[in-house]
Amino acid sequence: MSEESMQRMEALIPKVAHIAVQRARRQALATSGKVVEARNGQLIESHADGTARVIRTIAKPVAVAS
Repeated sequence: MSEESMQRMEALIPKVAHIAVQRARRQALATSGKVVEARNGQLIESHADGTARVIRTIAKPVAVAS
């Protein structure tokens, strides 16, 4: 495998990871009917019917340089 092809494949990692997280979220909602996630400094319980409730406020994420 050439360096160029390896770099192209590595560039796809964020997109593949995003798709995997979306798929896992949908599966969790279908299986248990709810999922807990961190969004905008809050811990949120989201339900399959579209409702959501704030569980608590959490620390904002720390920015990390890539």
